[in-house]
Amino acid sequence: MPLKTRVSFDAALERCSKVQVPNVIRWEFKLETDQVLKVSASVHNVPSGLHFFYAKIGKDGRILIPKVTLLALQGREPNLTGYLLDVTIEPASEVKP
Repeated sequence: MPLKTRVSFDAALERCSKVQVPNVIRWEFKLETDQVLKVSASVHNVPSGLHFFYAKIGKDGRILIPKVTLLALQGREPNLTGYLLDVTIEPASEVKP
């Protein structure tokens, strides 16, 4: 059963621009690796705004943040590794012709 609602959590930015989705969330919503998710991210205490991107969750339970989004999140900070992010995941809207 894929994710059908919006879920928010806090996660530390890891090396290689990845964030770990908590096990409780992955188990509760039975997240699938083939489902496209709309992800929004913002950094605690860094005025960079809220940024959206689309991603799939990896088999290891991590989401890769695209380089462009990461650069936009950085603001004046040179490196965000280890910073706390507010992350929201939700199902991507299906485009109907």
